[in-house]
Amino acid sequence: MAAFAGPVGTSRLVRNHELLGSGTPFATTPPPYDSGALGGTVNTLVTGKGRVLDSYPSLTGTQGNCAGGPMPWGSWVTCEETVNGPDVFDDFNRGDAPPTTYEVNALLKKPHGYVFEVPADGVSSGEPVRSTGRFSHEAIAYAPNEDAFYLTEDDFGFPSGFYRYVPPRRPGPTRQLRDGGRLFMLAVRGVPEARLEAAKQVGVRVPVEWVEIDDPDPTFPMNRRGTRPTVTNDEAIHAVAEQGWVQGAAYFSRLEGATYDRDIVYFVSTQGGGDRAPWTRGDPAVPFPGFGNGFGQIFAYHTRSQELELVYVSPGPDVLDFPDNITTRGGVLVSCEDGSNGNYLRGLTPNGVLFDIAQNLIPKGDDIGGDEFAGSTFSPDGSTLFVNIQASTGMSIAIFGNWSSMGM
Repeated sequence: MAAFAGPVGTSRLVRNHELLGSGTPFATTPPPYDSGALGGTVNTLVTGKGRVLDSYPSLTGTQGNCAGGPMPWGSWVTCEETVNGPDVFDDFNRGDAPPTTYEVNALLKKPHGYVFEVPADGVSSGEPVRSTGRFSHEAIAYAPNEDAFYLTEDDFGFPSGFYRYVPPRRPGPTRQLRDGGRLFMLAVRGVPEARLEAAKQVGVRVPVEWVEIDDPDPTFPMNRRGTRPTVTNDEAIHAVAEQGWVQGAAYFSRLEGATYDRDIVYFVSTQGGGDRAPWTRGDPAVPFPGFGNGFGQIFAYHTRSQELELVYVSPGPDVLDFPDNITTRGGVLVSCEDGSNGNYLRGLTPNGVLFDIAQNLIPKGDDIGGDEFAGSTFSPDGSTLFVNIQASTGMSIAIFGNWSSMGM
């Protein structure tokens, strides 16, 4: 979710609807990208205290819209966290059914795993930006100092990558994220296939380089009759990352939120910071709880020096439990938790001090606060923090007050 300036002190929120599966889109206007997919975005005009003035669908027929990123020209780029489509077998939601199950994806009309641009004051064209890659997208951050975009990948069972997209034209003058650019994946210079899911040393900068992804939008063959896929979801989901790994790209654990602040792109690894994951390239997916044995890392990519720095590692779930989406205000990072130990909004100061902002106390069955916070974003004037509570509860919240009392 992101907030953009509306008329007379209002904010225009663009909110994701992270729906998987297949079926009838939640709206027919604007025309759906895929008439068999359920997800999309809704634009909502609100006051500074969260009163809803208007709301309408702005993108339909997408799938698994997890996070994304705001663009300074007034649009939200929403990211599909999936590679589902009619050309791959069903994903993990098939449960105990075999990996060649083809029921849900058989109802989809188009491939998924892309990003889409949504104007805050209009509706999306519904056209994916294919050159940014077909993989399990999470978030995107625009670095205006170099006209590049940084993307995170949240692959549950396999390592995830950190990507850089260079568009064919400068996006500022065109006010658009254009297709047809080049996609790269981060590698640590001199350390092929660096295992950053196990990184624990905070404050050390390491030089990086970028390896190019030759085929960012892979297609997967159907059988000879064209009636069934030949590629499992587990095979398809790391088809892009595999191109980087063979060139020495780094391994992360479940990369999620990303935000740009003063020449730095901050991004989150939800399950990083523990011992090295028992996986080598060519192995099958890591079963539950997935690739990564920690409780969270926060990285900083310094765009001018092209260096990567680990700025925080969670010592345990009571301190920081599976950080997810992030935003920033006054140099303080605001992180949404997606854990199982009660979920908080937490702030991280530039000095590495973590503090609590809010706690979810809404019951989820017998569990208090089990639903995750998501989509944290400040209003354009910085006075209101908008945040979602996802999953079974499903609500958006406006938090306002004296943010300077928290050093923000």
